[in-house]
Amino acid sequence: MCSDLMNLGADIDQLISLGVDWLHVDVMDSHFVPNLTFGPDFIKAMHLRTDHPLDIHLMVTNPELVMSRFELRKGDCLTVHVELNRSFDELSRSVRSQGCLFGLAVNPETDIDALKPHLGLFDSVTLMLVHPGYAGAKMVDGIMEKVGRTRMWLDEHGQKDVLISVDGSVSAERAQHMASLGAQVFVGGTAGIYRKGMELTETIPTFRKAISL
Repeated sequence: MCSDLMNLGADIDQLISLGVDWLHVDVMDSHFVPNLTFGPDFIKAMHLRTDHPLDIHLMVTNPELVMSRFELRKGDCLTVHVELNRSFDELSRSVRSQGCLFGLAVNPETDIDALKPHLGLFDSVTLMLVHPGYAGAKMVDGIMEKVGRTRMWLDEHGQKDVLISVDGSVSAERAQHMASLGAQVFVGGTAGIYRKGMELTETIPTFRKAISL
């Protein structure tokens, strides 16, 4: 969403050449969140452009409808929101059966205990550090400490292998702090790698160094 939308193919090539692990795609339906972004056709186009794994974040009310219009590829990660307040058993089985990771995202105001009914179904937890919907949103005050609480909660519930991803206003400096709290996946947006006046060739190595300490 933060890329140069008129030159996405070149942007994708550059991101991969600079060593990103996943290409993060925000899918919004203007219902679950107010914005409207990429859809199934865009994901299919990315799969044609590259075999690099995608980190697909569905901010939608009907994930099955969106998923019926594209195919996941082995190595992709698909994340939906715990706030949908429903069973994820079948969706998790479907995603995992395709060799992909299944994740649950948690909005800033949602307590981690909301994950409890779904233990054993998810491979990652995405902590939203901003109110989702738009790039460049301001980080919620004090939200980074939720990372440590989440790592402790997951470990206490037998989920030591579940990854913690952080999304929203993740600068290199904040990423370094959150890595020390237990975060393992970092979504780089306008605060992290698409920084005004700087090139990806500068920001990505700086970001990588910060989370590798």
